[in-house]
Amino acid sequence: MPADDHLTLDPLKTPAPDADTAIPAAPGPAPAPALTPWQRRLLVAGLIMAAVNLRPAVTSLGALMKEVRDGLGMSGTMAGLLTSVPAACFALFGFAAPRLARRYGPGAVVCTGMAAITAGLLLRPLAGGSPVFLAASALALGGIAVSNVLMPVIVKRYFPDRVGAMTGLYSMALSFGTALPAAVTVPLADSMGHSWRLGLGLWALLAAVAVVVWAPLARLRAPAAGPTATRSAEPATPDRADHGVQGRITSSRTAWTMACFFGLQATAAYITMGWMPQIFRDAGISAGQAGLLLAVTMVVAVPLSFVLPPLAARMPTQGPLVAVLGTFGLAGYAGLWSAPAAAPYLWALLLGVANCAFPLALTMIGMRSRTGGGVASLSAFAQSTGYLLSIPGPILVGTLYQHSGGWDLPIALMAALMVPQLVCGVLAGRNRYIEDEL
Repeated sequence: MPADDHLTLDPLKTPAPDADTAIPAAPGPAPAPALTPWQRRLLVAGLIMAAVNLRPAVTSLGALMKEVRDGLGMSGTMAGLLTSVPAACFALFGFAAPRLARRYGPGAVVCTGMAAITAGLLLRPLAGGSPVFLAASALALGGIAVSNVLMPVIVKRYFPDRVGAMTGLYSMALSFGTALPAAVTVPLADSMGHSWRLGLGLWALLAAVAVVVWAPLARLRAPAAGPTATRSAEPATPDRADHGVQGRITSSRTAWTMACFFGLQATAAYITMGWMPQIFRDAGISAGQAGLLLAVTMVVAVPLSFVLPPLAARMPTQGPLVAVLGTFGLAGYAGLWSAPAAAPYLWALLLGVANCAFPLALTMIGMRSRTGGGVASLSAFAQSTGYLLSIPGPILVGTLYQHSGGWDLPIALMAALMVPQLVCGVLAGRNRYIEDEL
């Protein structure tokens, strides 16, 4: 039996259809489209290249933020706005991804997303002022947002029997694409005459490679529907099987718990990436070592992101994994609160493991719906709503730090947020389908 055989459709749980709704006649995932071996290999390469390009626009900027602010005369308020742009763009553009995918196909939308990332990263170094820089960043982040939402959809469409393995593969690539720019952007900029513009612009080349890979994949056909029957005895079309769920996604309790879990884990990740180096520096650790500690936190997710999704796909419920990751996070926060300089690499390691809630959330999105269209609707709702929920967290941590003059209250807030993350993750990890709740 395949690792993801619990994803098969139970016809007894299917909601009563109307006259035009196709009813699955037998359990099992919809068969994938007939891809040639060359197309299948290219699609795997495309998933990897897309995933690698989903974070450099964010982490390369973080590494050079001081130089960018000095070069553009950027105010502190504008810099604060810039740090909140990723989550806002992920939320705003993510809602549009399913509709675009239904109209043009997910391959074409991801290809366009990679082109938008390339254009944004090329235009950003050419900006002469903060508004243009912000607009170019938004263009790149919009491309990231739609591609981010559609990764689980493409996996569900073309690898229905390998959801866990393929999610692990692109999650690992995404983690690698998060860590690499943070580690090498500053050395690259220094080697090119200390030019922050060249240091940021180089990442457009990586995105351009992804465009080349996705160009021949843009016309891939939708998967064929499984055996179906309708009340009017009309055969179901492939496109109908891949449409969004019947009913409003907001009526699903599983969708809401999934969105809250996604938003809370994103909050923890943004707080860690944005503030952990400052916590260590305030504890007396050098700036260089603080940056290395952040790299450790991100790098530890690379192998775990490959292992965790297949493991989750084999489990009937994912609540135990949510609890384990949450426990690691609470232990890391306890260390930061009590003695940040005593064992900094241990705290960084613990928080890196906790941040693997992201690939777990992506896997769960692919497991909470029976069809590619349902996954598209759930992915867009959970990610977009979740990113909206994540916006205040890093700002609130900064406010508490500024007004309290220390890290006790901010770290206490981080630990407190882990509790609802655990609760929502356990609820979202139950073996349920959103179609049954609509």
